[in-house]
Amino acid sequence: MELGLKGKKALVMGASQGIGKAVAESLIKEGVRVIINSRTEEKLSKTCEEIGAEGYISGDLTLSGEGKRITEEAISKLGGIDILVSNTGGPAKGLFSEVSTEQWQTDFQSLWMSVVESWNSALPEMKKQNYGRLILVTSIAAKEPLSGLTTSNGLRAGLNGLAKSVSDEYAKYGITANLLLPGYTATDRLKNLNLSEDKIKEMVPAGRLGEPRELANLATFLSGETGSYITGQSFAVDGGVLRGH
Repeated sequence: MELGLKGKKALVMGASQGIGKAVAESLIKEGVRVIINSRTEEKLSKTCEEIGAEGYISGDLTLSGEGKRITEEAISKLGGIDILVSNTGGPAKGLFSEVSTEQWQTDFQSLWMSVVESWNSALPEMKKQNYGRLILVTSIAAKEPLSGLTTSNGLRAGLNGLAKSVSDEYAKYGITANLLLPGYTATDRLKNLNLSEDKIKEMVPAGRLGEPRELANLATFLSGETGSYITGQSFAVDGGVLRGH
């Protein structure tokens, strides 16, 4: 299948490892020029060389203004932007009674405002060329709260409304905005939990953890001409964990 991605320009955030890295690698295989971002320059440099990215920009999305700076720097380096993949690490666990005001503010900046900042920078560029793909990697917590992940449950759920609003406003300019909701995926963070095979089968109808490439394949499909009529949607990639309609 021809996705029409050769020569497109993309910024993939949170891409030094895990899901972000898999998305960047998948896009590169389709001929996309990719800039990657994460906090740690050493990891970024290694990943950039490993997957053949065009370059990297280090930056911490928990800090105000970093989403804007990173996106504008990527646009400058690439000479424009066609695809923006927003992806941040999951926040710390905590019951509502345990979460401090400072933690709420940090997580709001990381999960929410970094997206707003980067979209504000990317959308004018996409509008000028009548083409754009906004892809936001969130979590199944956006649809079905997960125990102890209070800030993630609350903030990620609202991003669906944001994507719906943006998709409605920008669809006429050939710009789409979609959310990808990974379930239990074989990333370093989840591997560190050392879940038993029996526990995984209990949690996931498919009986296994998801692979980052499985979500990356969908992100790449949505990024191309193949995704031009799909916007404002949330796609769970979770092996059947979500039970709701």
